[in-house]
Amino acid sequence: MQFRDRTDAGQHLAEALSSLGPRTPAVVLALPRGGVPVAAPVAAALGATLDVMVVRKLGAPSQPELAIGAIAEHGVRVLDPAMLERLRLDDDAVATVEAAERRELQRRVHRYRGGRPLPDLTGRTVVVVDDGLATGATAVAACRAVRTRGPDRLVLAVPVGSAAGVEHLREEADDVVCPIVPHRFRAVGQWYADFAQTSDDEVLRLLADQPAQNPDTGTSR
Repeated sequence: MQFRDRTDAGQHLAEALSSLGPRTPAVVLALPRGGVPVAAPVAAALGATLDVMVVRKLGAPSQPELAIGAIAEHGVRVLDPAMLERLRLDDDAVATVEAAERRELQRRVHRYRGGRPLPDLTGRTVVVVDDGLATGATAVAACRAVRTRGPDRLVLAVPVGSAAGVEHLREEADDVVCPIVPHRFRAVGQWYADFAQTSDDEVLRLLADQPAQNPDTGTSR
């Protein structure tokens, strides 16, 4: 199976999440940028608040695409000790990479939410959504950041993911919903006909298009 695009993937994911049913008002937190068009149909189907949890991959200094960890809001940092040892990276090298990514993380927080804080997550069902799960580093960082906010239930939902990534995230979330866990997984993009980069403008449009929310319960009105 191949999704047409991220919106199509989000519609399939919403069907997989239908078993959540009516619960404590849910909050759907998308990992920008690619997770937002996936999360929009999910939030609409659940009647949930849609927002973002900003995360950034930490790439190796000489190989930016090779993840050595990830960071999220609220000072959360996740590192891969095996990768750090393999690349012989010391604390100073990691700190340099993290400082640059923290600046970009803060830029995106300001861009996507301005001065608006995250919704109150205390005692609520929180669904963290991304467009796919490979190593899971950014998803782990996002889940740990959500945990600091006291949710009642934390669900990680992705349309497709590697078997190793899904198993890893079961240690972080109360539930992991992933409709497609292929036997052979190379990259998230191979499961999309259209995997074009999501722009900041599209993220802002999708966040602005959701129905008005009740500030006390987070439910649509």
